This record gives sequence, C-alpha cells and structure tokens, in this order.
Amino acid sequence: MNYALVTGGSRGLGASIAKRLTSPELAVIINYRSNEEAAIRVAEEIRANGGIADLLPFDVSSEKSVDAALEKWEDAHPNDQITVLVNNAGIREDNLMIFMQSEQWHKVINTTLDGFFYVTRRVLKGMLTKKFGRIINIASLSGLKGLPGQANYSAAKAALIGATKALAQEVAARKVTVNAIAPGFIKSDMTKDLDESTLKKQIPLGRFGEPEEVAALVSFLASKDSSYITGETISINGGLY
Repeated sequence: MNYALVTGGSRGLGASIAKRLTSPELAVIINYRSNEEAAIRVAEEIRANGGIADLLPFDVSSEKSVDAALEKWEDAHPNDQITVLVNNAGIREDNLMIFMQSEQWHKVINTTLDGFFYVTRRVLKGMLTKKFGRIINIASLSGLKGLPGQANYSAAKAALIGATKALAQEVAARKVTVNAIAPGFIKSDMTKDLDESTLKKQIPLGRFGEPEEVAALVSFLASKDSSYITGETISINGGLY
C-alpha cells in the first residue's frame, strides 16, 4: 500500500490535507506532536469514509524522535511505502525583532527547517529506490513577501522555498518531484488570533482562504497529473502578493 505522510496533520490545514489525500490507492499517516485527541478525530473521520489512517506521534524538530518513529512504522509495514510527503508542521511565534527572544527565533526555525530536513531525508531513500515520490512543502506568503513581526517565520519559510528548489534538482532523475505551496491568509489554528476583518480588506478576493482549498492543491501536486511540475512554489493567497 502507498502512504502519504502529513506532518502536523492533527489540526487545521494538516487535517484538511490528510482527509483530502485519502483514497483507495493512498493511505495516510497522520503525524502529531502532542494533540493525540485531535489526531484520533481526524483518523476516525478518514476511516468512517472508508480510508486507511495511521497515527504516528513524533517531534519533527528532533532527529532522534523522527528516526525512531519512522523506523518503528517501517518495521510494522514491510510491504508498504511512503510515496507522498507533506511537510506541513510549523509554528508561529510572532514578535518585532527588537523584542524577539532567542527561543522564539530558534523554535520557529527548528520546527520548519529541521523538521523538513529530518523527515525528508528519512523518507527520501524509499522514494529514490522506487523511482517515484511527491514531496510537498507548505511554505507561506510570509516567506515570499516578508511580514512585519514575522522575521523568524519569514526566514524559515523563505529557506524552505530555497531548499525545495535545490532538492527538486537533486532527485528529478529518479522521478521524485519537490514543490512548495505558499498559502496566504487561510482560516486555521495558525491564523485564529489575527484580525480577519481588517486583514481581508488587503486581499483582492476579499476573504481568508479555506483549508480545503489548499488541500485541493496539495492533492493535485501529489497526483500523477503533476508529474512535469517540480521545483515550483505555488501561491494560493486570494491575489495578495
């Protein structure tokens, strides 16, 4: 069986992606760090609709946690393979740089970048061996445009976009594609503390996006229909650049 691994898949955008990717041909691994209750709810919904969902807790920013969890999964699934990886796990710790604490900087950078590196490196070997894979990195408008109060988040997501472009060239010969998606303001746990009524006035389409709209784009990039797209960063932002 082919599996899609979605990091940070228990809530918000990650949960929508996990549910959208599930199909008769593709099972889903829902990664989470601490919110087991939310992860169980996502898995139950997938199973209720006839899909297959595994839960896999680990901290993406910890090399030991990533390796131990994925080794355990691989040992339990000797005939299965992860063919789709969605690097979605990320956090915000917004602050003006002059007031930003070192912990806020490193926590955001480590979750996005170390998480991408540790998880992708582990999963990539199987994709290269099978000569098929889809790696989809969830970046952000912040990584393209830069947003005040988000020097840490903008730096992490901009670096993720650079890594996407580099890795895409490394693995293209083995039929593995690597792309990034840069969402704008999407309704989720990540944006629930933002002033939506004010911010949506800056968006040409006049609203925040829905998680399902991003999930639909992820689903396309995970499919065989996207086989000639790699190294790209696709914005989904309602026209806000």
